[in-house]
Amino acid sequence: MGQRGTLWLTGASGMVGRNIRAHPLAADWSILAPTSAELDLTDAAAVAAFLARTRPDLVIHAAGRVGGIHANMAHPVAFLSDNIAIGRNVIEGAWKAGVRNLINLGSTCIYPRDVEGALSEDMILTGPLEPTNEGYAIAKIMALRLCDYIRREDPGAAFKTVIPCNLYGPWDKFDPAQSHLVPAILHKVHEAKRTGAAEVEIWGDGTARREFLFAGDLAGAVLRAAADIGALPGTMNLGVGTDHSVNDYYDTVAHVIGWQGRFVYDTTRPVGMRRKLASVALQTAWGWAPTTTLEAGIALTYAHYLERHAA
Repeated sequence: MGQRGTLWLTGASGMVGRNIRAHPLAADWSILAPTSAELDLTDAAAVAAFLARTRPDLVIHAAGRVGGIHANMAHPVAFLSDNIAIGRNVIEGAWKAGVRNLINLGSTCIYPRDVEGALSEDMILTGPLEPTNEGYAIAKIMALRLCDYIRREDPGAAFKTVIPCNLYGPWDKFDPAQSHLVPAILHKVHEAKRTGAAEVEIWGDGTARREFLFAGDLAGAVLRAAADIGALPGTMNLGVGTDHSVNDYYDTVAHVIGWQGRFVYDTTRPVGMRRKLASVALQTAWGWAPTTTLEAGIALTYAHYLERHAA
């Protein structure tokens, strides 16, 4: 057994889960990591039976149905209903099973869409959501509020939520039908270089701004929180504190890959929120900041892509 006890990590086969398992601090825990084939998180009875059998000391809830704009717009029902079921079964199930410590991973898509400045934790439920991923956002808000309500009813239950900004890194999804911005760019620019294409298309005009955190840095933050969950605020953003334009991400990927073509723009395509930057005031007070630069993180992610996904 790990010196800190038993940790049930949901979503252990996804990008966040794989990066948590690969982090050096993971060695402090005995990690339970059933696959979706072994444990269906949408099945409340199965989740309850698993918790009764394993009795973990801590749950890190990183599972969910995830995808980019393509997937969210094509399957809004599944993104809402599946994620509500998963969140409720894991969080409420853990509480009813006597688990006292849980870290729930949220998403900055839960914030209002029309905010000019940085997104602070007190803005949740103060304005309309971004329509392109509204269903997913509603489900993540439900999970966050469920943790809040459990702490209200049971002050000894440390059920807390961290809200990462957009993520990228090894074990990301690179399929264009499912991927988020950075892996989608990596795939598109790699293919342009491989095929000799002179142009790569960007949705919108490239000026929308996004904040991306390297998944390895997130893993370190989550495992630090796991080691001293009492010091973690009830709800806290995890981010970089700075953002970049979509054009910047394309330029950085092109530089890393070594593609020297040109970008063209399709301004008829949806781009989501114009800006999404998380406030890191609580994170800074907690004493943590990421260490991986954008170019270094993209280089590490591209190396993973070449090893496992490139044609």
